[in-house]
Amino acid sequence: MKKRTATENEESPSRMIDEKIKELGDWRGKTLSRLRTLIKQAVPDVVEEWKWRKATSPGVPVWSHNGGICTGETYKSVVKLTFFKGAALEDAAGLFNSSLEGNTRRAIDFHEGDEIDERAFKALIRAAAALNRPSR
Repeated sequence: MKKRTATENEESPSRMIDEKIKELGDWRGKTLSRLRTLIKQAVPDVVEEWKWRKATSPGVPVWSHNGGICTGETYKSVVKLTFFKGAALEDAAGLFNSSLEGNTRRAIDFHEGDEIDERAFKALIRAAAALNRPSR
């Protein structure tokens, strides 16, 4: 009998995100799904990851491109996207509305019924990915 490796036992991050969206089953799942789609449209070769999984926490979705772009967390009344290098991003559309006091990160809290400025959001995602480009 072949022994399974740890990698074979773990689910793929994309599948775990699918399951999280399905598990939520409400506006939070729909919002996370829509944001995920917009992230993939903005940066087609984005990498989906699932990080910080431990006994006390199921972990969170992370989108990366040569480094972390943002995390996607869900709470009772908010879907929060935290940008790893958000403080370094120009946010002309004013999308950042949370974690504004930090030196590095910035976040966007989406509440039930919020409209998503898709054009501005995708531009922010592309800018965040650009910060991770290796310098030449």
